[in-house]
Amino acid sequence: MKVETVQNTVANIRNQVHPKCVVCSSANAKGLHLHFDISDDGNVKADFQCDRAFEGYPGVLHGGVISSILDGAMGNCMFARGQTAVTVEMTTRFRHPVKTYSKATVSARIVRISHPLYLLEAEIIQHGEIKATAKGKFYDQPDLVDVLKPSS
Repeated sequence: MKVETVQNTVANIRNQVHPKCVVCSSANAKGLHLHFDISDDGNVKADFQCDRAFEGYPGVLHGGVISSILDGAMGNCMFARGQTAVTVEMTTRFRHPVKTYSKATVSARIVRISHPLYLLEAEIIQHGEIKATAKGKFYDQPDLVDVLKPSS
């Protein structure tokens, strides 16, 4: 499938199940607005830089925000497969501080599939250095779109 077609699929899924996501939705005025690009192999990545509103310590991105960015990348990686899934377990390793007001890149990939569970990995790189990594287990939820629709 062409990357452009996959991008459209991801956008459609995201708009249905993540319409106000703090990580990836442009509709959330207070969100991070990350735009994930999809490679031919289904991996995703996004460049970002956060301002002071997302600090923990002065000049350093808050660890909870870092975890959210890593989780969002892995979720978008599932969307790139045309699937909706929920995080059931996630481990984050903070290696070095992620600086605010400085470009960083988050990427994610699927490393193992044991349907309905998927194991994913993500990392944040800033200035050529791995700043944080995550491993996450995601549970396939194909009916998630239907569950989130308002009942009539």
